[in-house]
Amino acid sequence: MKKSLLAMALMGAFSGAAFAQSNVVIYGTLDAGIHKTSNSANTAIQEGGRDNSKLGFRGQEDLGNGLKALFHLEIRYEVDTGNIERSTRPLFQGQSRVGLQGGFGTVRLGRALTSLQETTTQFEPWSGMPNVAGFQTDLMVAGYRAAVSGSGSDPLGAAGNSGNRFANALWYNSPVFNGFQLNLNLGSKENNGLATAIVGRGTTVAPQYPAGSRAQAYPYSVSATYSAPGTMPQYAVYAGSERNSTEVKWHSVGAYYRPIPALKLMGSYGRQDMSHIRAINDTMKSWVLGANYNVGVGLVRFGYGQRDTDGEVKTKEISVGYEHNISPRTYLYLDLSQKKVPTSTAPASSNMNQNHYALGIHHNF
Repeated sequence: MKKSLLAMALMGAFSGAAFAQSNVVIYGTLDAGIHKTSNSANTAIQEGGRDNSKLGFRGQEDLGNGLKALFHLEIRYEVDTGNIERSTRPLFQGQSRVGLQGGFGTVRLGRALTSLQETTTQFEPWSGMPNVAGFQTDLMVAGYRAAVSGSGSDPLGAAGNSGNRFANALWYNSPVFNGFQLNLNLGSKENNGLATAIVGRGTTVAPQYPAGSRAQAYPYSVSATYSAPGTMPQYAVYAGSERNSTEVKWHSVGAYYRPIPALKLMGSYGRQDMSHIRAINDTMKSWVLGANYNVGVGLVRFGYGQRDTDGEVKTKEISVGYEHNISPRTYLYLDLSQKKVPTSTAPASSNMNQNHYALGIHHNF
């Protein structure tokens, strides 16, 4: 009996020590509102937010000698219905990664934003939020995420997957050295459930990427950043390149500058090379200029950008947003945007306006 009690006490002591060395954080976002976009599928007033609603778990365990084990899981859901985001997406749509961190940097395995996609969110006026008024999901990435079949980070992924993530992938982030950091990301050739029967120059008889096919080349994503010293750097720059599983390439550079602490100015340029899947009109270029300005308890967001695709009229967008903080974790927001997009009917040189309005509430926990 005494031996059993001693064994239980020792097990409790060891489990308590392990627990003390671990750090797990539960966090999330709830974003709900109403929005309307003219000349689109959302012409009627609809429910929905400007940001993803999410529930996340992240943590680390101290392994000793400066080495840590890391994990990160993030669920996306629709706040108005409680359903998984878009119903068809993975449970851990946001990310699911595990890895190690030490003096060598950070190595992780799983599914998440690609290295370049993750970097660019710091240089976009809406901080990478996937809303209509923002620029990250379309213009800033030169249409790489959604504009063309076969583009995006994961074109061979299952239907409903987001187009700016790698699954079955490896990430490496170097230590920050004098403000510089290198971020590398390599995907596997493993198919994640091909969404369309044909991607590329193929035909129904001889598709270039038939349903269920594997990638012909390893997808990769790389970015390099430099930030000025300080917790709120006065300026930062980045450059990067990515190739997806259909060998479409996207290159991007950008910078931001704070002339005063309350004002952040930013700009980016991107170029997409679709020569592997298109015989003509295989280049898409874009640029975005933006600003964030803190005024009292509010934040003003502004941006203007253009996307120029070979053989099409330019896409142009101008957006303004305002956030009113009612607590450290909660704010109300208003977004207004006008986007000129090419029409799907003749003449090919014409475009139409899409006016977007959104009003909502955003809460972090």
